[in-house]
Amino acid sequence: MFQAFSRSLAQLSDKAILVILLKVILLTLLLFVVFGVAAYFALLWLFAWLGWTDGGLAAAAGAAVIAILTGLLLFRIIAIFVLNIFSDDIVDAVERQYYPDRAETARPPSYVLGIKMGLASAGRALGYNLLAVPVYLVLLVTGVGLPIAFFSVNAVLLGRDLQDMVAARHIADHQKLTAEWSLPKLERFFLGLVSALLLAIPFVNFLAPVLGAAMATHLVHGKKEE
Repeated sequence: MFQAFSRSLAQLSDKAILVILLKVILLTLLLFVVFGVAAYFALLWLFAWLGWTDGGLAAAAGAAVIAILTGLLLFRIIAIFVLNIFSDDIVDAVERQYYPDRAETARPPSYVLGIKMGLASAGRALGYNLLAVPVYLVLLVTGVGLPIAFFSVNAVLLGRDLQDMVAARHIADHQKLTAEWSLPKLERFFLGLVSALLLAIPFVNFLAPVLGAAMATHLVHGKKEE
């Protein structure tokens, strides 16, 4: 795990990874802007329906608040959705530097598949976290129970997502993982946990998806080489 993280961190200076990182950041920010603009026009329509014709400033302020809250609450979901679109580029860059034989035999998934995997990942993240809300609320009074539960749930989800991004390049059906492409549950959990913790740190969270995908590549191929 430590070697995978250090290698992933070192490769952030590679031109190929930097280009992908820029794409991930720009598309993630663009989606937040889209949410803000959509919220602005939705609020304008709502104010007009209520008969308030001079609500432009209030709509702009409300849209800004919605965009910020979306960023705080849904950043992990949006970032992983975006990552799925560019995941093959990240995994390919890591494989070509460290595992060239695997890179040569890989069958890159299409962007359409990446979007489908991203939507499935976003749906799982939203669904499981909504199901866990009662548990989160109960643990809120403990002070430490809530973050432990939140990061545990998302570590399980992220570990699976990141593993699948690597496997999708090497198996015909990404939904039917064979044992050789599956990480041990504990290792997959810690992969997801590290990624979830990085996603919670401001500014570092923009690097987290790329680091997570690179770490997953090292862990999956490292397992196969054992």
